[in-house]
Order: sequence, then C-alpha cells, then structure tokens
Amino acid sequence: MFVPKLRLENKVVIVTGAGCVGPGWGNGRAISVRFAQEGARVFAVDKSLDAMTETRDMIHAFGGDFTPHVADVTDSRAIAELVTACIARYGTIDLLVNNVGGPAPGGPVVLSEESWDAQIDLNLKSVFLMCKYVMPVMESQGAGAIVNIASISGIRFSGSPQVGYAAAKAGVIQFGRVVAVEYAKKGIRINTVLPGQLHTPLVDAVLANTQSGGDVETLLKRRQARIPMPFTGDGRDTANAALFLASDEARFITGTELIVDGGMTAKCD
Repeated sequence: MFVPKLRLENKVVIVTGAGCVGPGWGNGRAISVRFAQEGARVFAVDKSLDAMTETRDMIHAFGGDFTPHVADVTDSRAIAELVTACIARYGTIDLLVNNVGGPAPGGPVVLSEESWDAQIDLNLKSVFLMCKYVMPVMESQGAGAIVNIASISGIRFSGSPQVGYAAAKAGVIQFGRVVAVEYAKKGIRINTVLPGQLHTPLVDAVLANTQSGGDVETLLKRRQARIPMPFTGDGRDTANAALFLASDEARFITGTELIVDGGMTAKCD
C-alpha cells in the first residue's frame, strides 16, 4: 500500500512572527500550523510568548513538534541567540520563513523619521539579519530553503499610502532575488511570497483603527471590492504558498515571487 510522505518530514523550520494578535489565521500562525501538519519541527519566534499560545496548542493537538522562543528579530544579538537555541534544540536548521512585518500609514511628509526607520527595521532589516545568521548553518549543510513574506505593496499601490512599508517590502523582494542568485550553487533556495489584502487578525486589531475609524466591516468591504475573486483570503493561503516554496516540489525554483492576492495585482485599476 502506498503511503504518501509528509512534504516536510523531520525538517526543522524557524518561523518568525509565529504569534497572532487575535483569533483567526494570521500568516505566522497559519505557516507554523501548516508546516507542522506536513511533519516539520517548528522553532517559533515572536516578541510575545502569549501571542504564540494558541499556535502551540493547535500544533500540539495533532502531535506536532513546536518550540516557542521569544526574541526581537531586529536585534542581531537576539537573532544570534535564537539560532544557537534552535541548533541546541534540533541540531540543524533546514528552513527559514521570515514573516515578521507590519505597516504604518503615511507618505514622506506625514511619516516621521523615527517611524520610517522602524518600518525599515521591522520589515527589511529583520530579513537581512535572520539570513545573515541562519544561512551559514544552511551553507555548512549544503542545503536549505528560505521563504520571505513580503506584500503586493512592494510592487503596486494597494489603496493606502504606506511609503515606509511599501519601500521595505520592495526591498525584501529584491533582497531575495540577489541573495538567491549568490547562493544558488551552494544548495540554498530563496523565494518570496507576496500576499494581497487578506483578512487576518491584524486587520481587525490594527488596520481598522488606522484606515476606517475602527469600523471593521466597512474596511473589509472596501478591501474586498479591490479583489477580483469573490472572497477574501487569509493566512492559510499565505501558508500554502510558503509550504510549496519550502518543499522539494519547488526544488528548481529560486529567486522569484509567488503572488497570493485573488487577482488584485492583475487588475489595471
């Protein structure tokens, strides 16, 4: 009898931003759960231990392997420590998903210099630092796969002026391309997922307050109107895209992007 193999069986993955600001499918939670379902051992990183509690419980419910670690991934010392902790726990690092990020509203006049710096640190520097410390481990093994979570904001205006976020996510995309070419012969693949306007807990908890005065339903309707498909995706759609790019099914794919936006980027308006 043929028994299909789990796509990430016994692989060790670091997922940053593995927590969630509320109930529902945020990208980090969905990625952690989906990878664990496919046999990965998840080393989950977030600034808040409490934010990872539900993620942990969901994975433990089906017998998955989940290790939480609290760290600020804009801090190089904290990243060095988390890489050491992951190696101590699992002995290796096969996969990395750089998922940390978040927007701040405003163009160059409105956005403060401090907010600009914070946006670049959170959305772009975190990717640089995680790769800086994880990639030597992968290189020593001669294999590894990295998936960076960017945004369609990095390639198009998505309806709200968020210049720091958009610039940082565009940087993540180009970072992935350049580093993928550099490390292609060293057995390390790097690709990027570009989610569109998904319905994640961040929308309810944060974006509704900054974009629609706290009216979640109005914001969701406005976002849905921009999407050609008749429904809004969530973190599970990001997770499935990341799973494909991290798996051996994508063994000949590197230095590219997978857009997950229900057709929004394809629209002319």
